[in-house]
Amino acid sequence: MKHSIAVIGAGRWGQAIYQSISINHKCLITNRTKKDLKNFCSLDEALDCQYIVMAISTQHISTWLEHNFINKNQKILVASKGIEASSGKFLKEIYKKHIDTKNLCFISGPSFAHEVVAKLPTALVLNSISKTLYDEFARFFPKFIKTYYSDDIIGAEVAGAYKNVVAIAAGICDGLELGANARASLISRGLVEMSRFGEVFGATADSFMGLSGAGDLFLTASSDKSRNYKVGLGLAKNMALDKILEDIGEVAEGVMTTKAINDICEAKKIYAPISYEVGEMLQGKHPLKSLQDMLSS
Repeated sequence: MKHSIAVIGAGRWGQAIYQSISINHKCLITNRTKKDLKNFCSLDEALDCQYIVMAISTQHISTWLEHNFINKNQKILVASKGIEASSGKFLKEIYKKHIDTKNLCFISGPSFAHEVVAKLPTALVLNSISKTLYDEFARFFPKFIKTYYSDDIIGAEVAGAYKNVVAIAAGICDGLELGANARASLISRGLVEMSRFGEVFGATADSFMGLSGAGDLFLTASSDKSRNYKVGLGLAKNMALDKILEDIGEVAEGVMTTKAINDICEAKKIYAPISYEVGEMLQGKHPLKSLQDMLSS
């Protein structure tokens, strides 16, 4: 293999990871469309690397893997978050069809791309069944990114997906000018709701109280730098969803993840009032009516 590590997917998050790794290591990057980036390479060159960071949108990853991935026993760090809406599958389920689980690692934790690019400090969790694989990927990150190890992959996946749904709700709350008390209450109950959901799949409580859960949730649900929070702000102003997403200009994973979570909750009879009402609002229900229904549920 000619090069050690490559990033596949050159959106804002993919570029942020690429730039941070490139501080101390030569890193390649590739994308479906050509980008004017140093060390931009072909997909074949990227797949020839020993270590690969996958920064492709969750809703597109199944199709991408089916049509593009060639297994050369690479070690994969999954940088996307969410649940596939069409199937209700977690990312681990999707990837393990193509890659041995011992070669899979998943990023979680608070990580706005623009702050990573600015080299501002943050902490991330790298989740894998293999501590050795964690150590191998952790060495690529610069000092301003503190990494921690966890083997609770499903906890990281649930937290990383669910926090986007709560962030939409928080954006709606602030868009309606309901106050700091209401937002704090909403985020707190959102943490309880995602924990309840995760327990059904065997996730540990520690994941939800740490960086993967509370850390990422507090960030995403309290800043207008969050795409999902911006979706909520738009809904509170009665904007059409298509217009909101067009204005954002990037993928807001929480929109499709809400559907996936609600389908799972219905099938497994999980109580999830916040996710349910977010789903209703994404379908056009008036936010104030949703608020009334949520408070009375």
